[in-house]
Amino acid sequence: MVGDSKSFGGDQAPSQGNRLMIQINRNSRYLEWLKSPNPVLYPEAVQFMEDRVAAIHAQKSPETVWFVEHPPLYTAGTSADPAELIEPDRFPVYATGRGGRYTYHGPGQRVGYVMMDLTKRKNDIRAFVHDLEEWIIRTLSEFGVRGERREGRVGIWVVRDDGREDKIAAIGVRVRRWVSYHGIALNVAPDLEHFSGIVPCGIAGFGVTSLKDLGIDVTMKDVDAVMAKSFENAFDRKLTAQTVGKV
Repeated sequence: MVGDSKSFGGDQAPSQGNRLMIQINRNSRYLEWLKSPNPVLYPEAVQFMEDRVAAIHAQKSPETVWFVEHPPLYTAGTSADPAELIEPDRFPVYATGRGGRYTYHGPGQRVGYVMMDLTKRKNDIRAFVHDLEEWIIRTLSEFGVRGERREGRVGIWVVRDDGREDKIAAIGVRVRRWVSYHGIALNVAPDLEHFSGIVPCGIAGFGVTSLKDLGIDVTMKDVDAVMAKSFENAFDRKLTAQTVGKV
């Protein structure tokens, strides 16, 4: 089903610091958790993920969850329609191998790149995406927000008081040799006007929201702590060896 790579909806680790070395074990329930405190350029993020995916496949690096923010930019997934790029000169635009269409990334948005060996999950990509959704839903629940799935609409949605549905998180993944990369983007407090330069994920007629827009004023550090806990619950995998640094 997956050859060299498939898209859906030297390995240089961030910072050297005091890193906890993890024994590589295909049956391990532990993943390495990396967090970059400064915005990471998109091409550098992709290069790191490509290198880490290869290392995970070769069992030279542990599975990894990487929290980043990016400078303002648009990415075009494998199904992107050029007509949905409304303002092509506004921010840098990067073609990317993940599934999906156009997505915005920028400050105030927590991006979680998830590099996992899906052979440990019965090679089930649909189940993996479902767990990514569950990760976001459980995170939002901790802040009193009900996140919901919608048939035919990728991502996680919230229903406003007036009945309007807004998207609060995007999902786009790629799988290479049964190792996943790319992942999720949760809107914490980005500039929502920046989404107006695209048709987000190709879905017209709906809005975009964030925790801040919903009246929830939290720091990225608060969100990270909740996301770490929710990840362990959604995936039944432990995060360890947090390394703070940048590529």
